[in-house]
Amino acid sequence: MAEHTPSLKSTAQDQHVEQEFYVKRAKLYPRQVHGLFATWRLAGVLSLLGLYYAVPWLRWDERQAILFDLPARQFHILGLTFWPQDFFYLAILLIVAAISLFFFTALAGRLWCGYACPQTVWTESFLWMERLVEGDRSKQMKLDRMPWNAHKLSRKAAKHALWLAFSAWTGFTFVGYFTPIIDLGSRLLTLSLGPWETFWVIFYSFATYGNAGWMREQVCIYMCPYARFQSAMFDKDTLIISYDQGRGEPRGSRKRSEDPRSKGLGDCVDCTLCVQVCPTGIDIRDGLQYQCIGCAACVDVCNEVMDKMGYAKGLVRYTTQNRVEGGSTHVLRPRVIVYAALLLIFVVGLGYSLAQRVPLELDIIRDRNALYRETREGLIENSYMLKVINMDSKAHTYELSVSGDYPFELDTEGGEIRVGPGEVAAVAARVRIDPYELKGGSADVTFSLAARDANNIAVTETGRFVAPVTR
Repeated sequence: MAEHTPSLKSTAQDQHVEQEFYVKRAKLYPRQVHGLFATWRLAGVLSLLGLYYAVPWLRWDERQAILFDLPARQFHILGLTFWPQDFFYLAILLIVAAISLFFFTALAGRLWCGYACPQTVWTESFLWMERLVEGDRSKQMKLDRMPWNAHKLSRKAAKHALWLAFSAWTGFTFVGYFTPIIDLGSRLLTLSLGPWETFWVIFYSFATYGNAGWMREQVCIYMCPYARFQSAMFDKDTLIISYDQGRGEPRGSRKRSEDPRSKGLGDCVDCTLCVQVCPTGIDIRDGLQYQCIGCAACVDVCNEVMDKMGYAKGLVRYTTQNRVEGGSTHVLRPRVIVYAALLLIFVVGLGYSLAQRVPLELDIIRDRNALYRETREGLIENSYMLKVINMDSKAHTYELSVSGDYPFELDTEGGEIRVGPGEVAAVAARVRIDPYELKGGSADVTFSLAARDANNIAVTETGRFVAPVTR
């Protein structure tokens, strides 16, 4: 028994540790809140969802306005068509997005999480549907506590039916960005979707249903990496949501007619509404926590309570650590200036690059079977295969010419070069020169390709002309 007792004690300790690290999730019932920030959040949700669901249906020059056509390796964005060769623009766009995140986080904390993150946007939508079917917070809690019966089953079934329908439409719309959505819809109605399209519609539908309907705050707390490294972008002048402990403590309940100072109380009435409205279930009065997504729901509801009690607003508010400690806030500070300068440079650079972008590319491939050949006339000839890529949304007819330090002659097959929108044309070209005109045995030759019907579409590429060394 003496040898067995430590083992039991050790097992109990292990179980205690396991309970601390693996706490079963308690379902949250966020209370609906009204106020300035709730209005902003609602406007953001409606705007972003409206854009997401409407954009695939927009048309541009008889095609879908925004379409990422992966099989054709074409990415249509309004009047522009991008190719894999334009990966540079995607890289710059990602850099702009990253710097924007750093800039706005340094200024005002987790604005992205609270107002624009897809997890927040879709969770708000699912919460609205839940309230529509099951009622407000108290009714939802009462419904979950009651035993299963016909009323409870019908409510739950209706809620999940709404969630699944909304998720299915979300998955369908997502695939509609990669497959023309009108064609996708017609094939869906006839049950003739391809295997990959079917997979991604189902996958994205259930991802939306699971993340926004079931996991909710768990995604923000445990899965999202941004919550872990956000503190690296905060400083004492970053706007955060904070509880004014000096004004609110000690907290306690009281009647509206009572003077809290006479009872030794602060302005906090300890109503816990700030906890009830929090979508991640934290108590903002415990200080800034990484689970806070900056939605400001606690600010709105606390201001309502302060109004009812006749106290000044702002017990919970957007502020900075410097301001809380009695100092002043500095908006223009080194990191903000650096982020703003970098953001401006990359945005201007991206805009200029797009404005100067030529929707035409020319690839030169030398004939590898023979370095050169001698014609009957005694000229030295090199053969090339030219790949003409029309990255415009319109067909063009091009004119090809060659130039260089020597008098090269060009001969192409097939006459004029006409390439349709988004197409690639292969053009066989031969370049000749009198060997006595060429010094050194080889030289650069410049191919110039210009559209006959558009003055601003022209490119030049340099190739190598090889000839025997003349003595």
